[in-house]
Amino acid sequence: MNSRKVLLFILIIVSYGSYAQKCSCEDNFYWLKKTFEENDAGFQYVIDEKGLTEYKNHNSIFVKKVKKIKELDDCRKVLSDWLLFFRPGHLSLSVNQENIKKTVSKVDPEVGKNWEKVEIKEDVLKDNLLRVVQPSFEGIWVSGAYTIGVVKRNDEYIGYILNSEGTKWKQYQVKFKIKENLDKTYNAVYYMGDYSVQKFNDVQLIGKNLLKIGFISLVRTFPNNLEDTPLINDYIESLTTQKPYLKEISKQTILLRIPTFNYSNKKMIDSILIANNSLILSRENLIIDIRNNGGGSDASFQKIIPYLYTNPIRTVGVEFLSTVQNNKRMEDFMADPDWSAGDKEWARKGLEKLNANIGKYVSLQENTVDEYKLDRVYDNPKNVAIIINKNNGSTAEEFLLAAKQSKKVKLFGTTTEGVLDISNMYFVDSPCKDLKLGYSLSKSLRIPDMQIDRKGIQPDYYIDKTIPDYDWIKFTENILIK
Repeated sequence: MNSRKVLLFILIIVSYGSYAQKCSCEDNFYWLKKTFEENDAGFQYVIDEKGLTEYKNHNSIFVKKVKKIKELDDCRKVLSDWLLFFRPGHLSLSVNQENIKKTVSKVDPEVGKNWEKVEIKEDVLKDNLLRVVQPSFEGIWVSGAYTIGVVKRNDEYIGYILNSEGTKWKQYQVKFKIKENLDKTYNAVYYMGDYSVQKFNDVQLIGKNLLKIGFISLVRTFPNNLEDTPLINDYIESLTTQKPYLKEISKQTILLRIPTFNYSNKKMIDSILIANNSLILSRENLIIDIRNNGGGSDASFQKIIPYLYTNPIRTVGVEFLSTVQNNKRMEDFMADPDWSAGDKEWARKGLEKLNANIGKYVSLQENTVDEYKLDRVYDNPKNVAIIINKNNGSTAEEFLLAAKQSKKVKLFGTTTEGVLDISNMYFVDSPCKDLKLGYSLSKSLRIPDMQIDRKGIQPDYYIDKTIPDYDWIKFTENILIK
């Protein structure tokens, strides 16, 4: 290393050292606490529900914890735990990579460079895998940007990176470990994109080509001669796609799969419905599978409503907590070049109303309850089943609240996540810009009479654990056609 590089390296270390000294975990904790108390729309609701004494006890535990923490990522994890006192969703705390990378990445450009490795080349691994008689976790798998080889060493299955273009991960680094328990179930330790640890006690090989580690799905690419049943192949498709699709699964039943209500999917959802309108209206049964759909935009499900509509649908509104910081979101909207003149005018009027009521909850809607009416009720589909699970939240739950008001609709599956009452997230940087907090600006007027947060929405037909995930659609259709 030449003298100029040495000097630059020292300057960077000093810069980051002073940066870290200004931004202790204790400093970040007190910023987080103050910001959340003053601005989150759900803060006071939880305090009223749990009591001030319990909140003070919670704080005293974390005051002691943060004093001992030196590393930023450790601090983020502990402060995220502090937030869980309030709710599990519509909250986030992340390392602000846009600012941190200017210092941290220059000090250590090889993130995870001392990480455990399995240095088996792909061609060697393939030769070894051809000797494996029974399909197992051993193989080559793909999950998103990761191509992962899995080998067995002693009593563990170890997944390591073969290719991970566009990520922080390097070839041969260990991505996960799976260990068998005495009862023949499996536990896994999985390292996320930022190298943080996630532990799972739900590890399954479904069929021959799908490996599920908690909410993470991996599809086998080698050996590539292991054939699954059509039922398993359909399930793999439903788990791995992020695009909606529709298919005819019997003479009576149409399946509509919607993995996300993200606004980016709205046009595709709408076009699928338009293209298949006659087909949908010619069948008695419609199954809408929204498993693992974590939400998105309410606009994405509006075109589905006519197919299940039987009577007016009532939607209870929200109220926004007006604070100087929260109201900046309206200013952001007004400055957004992608917003239309009409939308900017709505934001201007909303900002005016909010600024006139600082410290109060404010409704930006004309009516507390909106009623959605249509002129027509379709004869078909006669029965609409919506398949749900624990990973449904936010907009997905808003869709269910609307759908449940139809006489045609029944819910199948398990209770949803329960993250809807406190919503409309806003993101702010910490004073030292090393952390980014996402909190919520609005509170539903349904609560406390009809609370969804921490409770979820229950199915009409509970699908218990004796029915495998890949069989849920067939189970649901059997109920519909009886």
